[in-house]
Amino acid sequence: MYNILTLNKIASVGTDNFDRTKYTVSTEAENPDGIMVRSANMLDYEFGSNLVAIARAGAGVNNIPVDRCSEMGICVFNTPGANANAVKEMVVAGLLLTSRKIAAAIDWAKTLKGQGDEVSKLVEKGKSQFAGPEIMGKTLGIIGLGAIGVKVANTALALGMKVIGYDPFLSVTAALGLNPGVKVVKSQAEVFAESDYLTLHLPYNKDTKDTVCADTIAKMKRGVRILNFARGELVNTPDIIAALSAGDVAAYITDFPNDELIGVEGVTAIPHLGASTPESEDNCAVMAAKELVDYIEYGKITNSVNLPNCELNKTADQLVCIIHKNVPAIITQVTGVISNAGGNIESIVNKSKKDWAYTMVDVTGDVDSAKADILAIEGVTGVRIL
Repeated sequence: MYNILTLNKIASVGTDNFDRTKYTVSTEAENPDGIMVRSANMLDYEFGSNLVAIARAGAGVNNIPVDRCSEMGICVFNTPGANANAVKEMVVAGLLLTSRKIAAAIDWAKTLKGQGDEVSKLVEKGKSQFAGPEIMGKTLGIIGLGAIGVKVANTALALGMKVIGYDPFLSVTAALGLNPGVKVVKSQAEVFAESDYLTLHLPYNKDTKDTVCADTIAKMKRGVRILNFARGELVNTPDIIAALSAGDVAAYITDFPNDELIGVEGVTAIPHLGASTPESEDNCAVMAAKELVDYIEYGKITNSVNLPNCELNKTADQLVCIIHKNVPAIITQVTGVISNAGGNIESIVNKSKKDWAYTMVDVTGDVDSAKADILAIEGVTGVRIL
């Protein structure tokens, strides 16, 4: 029986994917085999000896110590694309909110309460302060053309905008999904220079921190409107506030408020609602559960952030699954240990992702005794025999 721990409320449409004859799912599971998490902070979490996988029901994994997981032989999954439509719809709303000063106008209208018959006159007199441009015909720049970025690009085109995008890691799937009308360029600088609106759809890491800062704002059109529904740290807070004050940026909308941004003129702060739809939560939960089942029962990896996609059908007696560093000679050592244990290798697959690799070996014979010897190989951090 496998134990699955849920650290946040996970939609039942997702947890229903666990066969209850094989799995227990609870918020109190001790030393679980798998964990499902949304936003709970796991950075200082103490992992049990049984844990083999964590599935994040969402895209970002900043709340999970991915490097430590790799060193402990734990596969970390996310659910790319499951919340893409929900975030896309918020971006469309953001385009209108930054253009037409809708939020500020609504707040102002509330101040007219109690003015009786004068309200209509006050509305007509005061509405001009909230005038703003239409988005049709304007250029939307997109940094990051993943699942969300592609949907935003195609929708913006349908709304009559011109769209320019950049992604140094543009996948074949994403490229095929893009409307041909989207102009894909080779540098962020080109996007910055052409955009009337700029939206960010990239992960947060040391390389993307402060993607929008004083230096990059200087490369943008004066009066650009910036949208951030990806991660708060992608935009340097003091620099965006200064740019708003100077008029270099006309408006900034973010799904990640902080104390400095709240109340700043030109800032629309939304309380992280991008993926907060029942449809998105259901999609993420279903995808995360299926990822865990595939990995726990069959060793199959799809959508891991620390390991490569990999699968090998079990046709013989045992399937040996190994997480190891992407360095020479490990596979030779692994196959040697399996052979010495009396196993006959029917097929093998090895995939790598940056510093880490995953090897699956279909074996005839009982090689349970080889597990400890494989784990003792330098660079190997996880071994499972299915």
